Amino acid sequence: MTSLILSAQVNERYSASTILKALVDHFGFSDTRTFKQRYLIADRHWQANGGSILFYTGNEGDITWFCNNTGFMWEVAEELKAMLVFAEHRYYGESLPFGEDSFKDSQHLNFLTSEQALADFAELIRHLRRTIPGAGSQPVIAIGGSYGGMLAAWFRMKYPHSVVGALAASAPIWQFEDLVPCGVFMKIVTEDFRKSGPHCAESIRRSWGAINRLSSTGGGLQWLTKALHLCSPLTSGDISYLKDWISETWLNLAMVDYPYEANFLQPLPAWPIKVVCQYLKNPNVSDTVLLQNIFQALNIYYNYSGQAQCLNISQTTTSSLGSMGWSYQVSIIISLSSTGSLLSCTEMVMPFCTNGVDDMFETYQWDLEKFSDDCFSQWGVKPRPHWITTLYGGKNISSHSNIIFSNGDLDPWSGGGVTKDITDTLVAINIPGGAHHLDLRASTAFDPSAVLLSRLLEVKHMKKWIADFYKDARRQS
Repeated sequence: MTSLILSAQVNERYSASTILKALVDHFGFSDTRTFKQRYLIADRHWQANGGSILFYTGNEGDITWFCNNTGFMWEVAEELKAMLVFAEHRYYGESLPFGEDSFKDSQHLNFLTSEQALADFAELIRHLRRTIPGAGSQPVIAIGGSYGGMLAAWFRMKYPHSVVGALAASAPIWQFEDLVPCGVFMKIVTEDFRKSGPHCAESIRRSWGAINRLSSTGGGLQWLTKALHLCSPLTSGDISYLKDWISETWLNLAMVDYPYEANFLQPLPAWPIKVVCQYLKNPNVSDTVLLQNIFQALNIYYNYSGQAQCLNISQTTTSSLGSMGWSYQVSIIISLSSTGSLLSCTEMVMPFCTNGVDDMFETYQWDLEKFSDDCFSQWGVKPRPHWITTLYGGKNISSHSNIIFSNGDLDPWSGGGVTKDITDTLVAINIPGGAHHLDLRASTAFDPSAVLLSRLLEVKHMKKWIADFYKDARRQS
């Protein structure tokens, strides 16, 4: 599949937003097209003299959602005299290259890649430096979490002249090819549940057999629909989707196992896995009792607010995430049944597997050929399993500098993250008791001491990058 890097212009009538331009005649479009890329700026604490710019590398969703869930940047803005910039990723939120047709087919989606997103960010920084008085001579630091954290790290690698450093929180840049074992993600999820309640993981492990047995009859399907309070009646063809939905619920709980009430993927209580595991203490019960307990556990995730009338197996997260583009680029839905596979259908092919022994899931073997066929059937594209490591270097990144990789040990994505220092300037910060990019969230009285320390270390590194930038500038002048 041919990829084009789109160049940027300024559209003065849209708040000087970055406009991305490309010749796309090759793909059946008759003229030059542009689209509006959205970004947010906060400059309350910014100082044109001696300040800095903190640049959030937007990921798979509406940028206002990430802006509102990245309290760390707002809290350090005054100390770093920083302007805050939140850039929306192309194909997400309101930054749609072809409007309503953006997800029409693979030709329209051809411009959805991480490398083109990085080029967008570089063009935006260039535009800001050119149009905001005082910004042209200031250091920029990339910050991101999850996929945004991967982009932050890769941005520093590919555009070191644009950013002096990067904070890559919960960034699984090694979750590719055979850089880490394919089962590490699910092992961490299982360990989170095992530590959160006696027999909790074992109850979940036994629930798959119970579902299989009950779904083998029409009466059992009706009972499952009622017992799980599902919005639509189950058919025998829905069972793989049901199990995928339940699996993803456990994965999401592991990611957002925060020490306080939060509303990131769903409204949830503090330490939600501990709350869930209160209903899963006894695996040695009948199939019907076990699955009634499973419903009580699921209900914590999907109905903690008490507003849901039924549970919808086609939705697991907030609508602020862009599931359409993400399923093309690297889906958030991890299917572990015999009929599914991870839908990372272009550049980011992340192998996942389970064995049902070291984890609490049904056995699933990674099958690249089947995975590729599923991608072609859905999108008309074939994945490039070696492209990310070719493009960004895999584990051979020691020639780069000034990147912080932070990971919490509760976060299953830490299995594909950098958890040991590589050099003096490629440093790892590990957060015991930390879930998915906990360090980027706003401070609370319930934060573990480890995350408080991690934030102090992150600011220390950023201050050094800023000081070094101005020191070099004075030397050159």
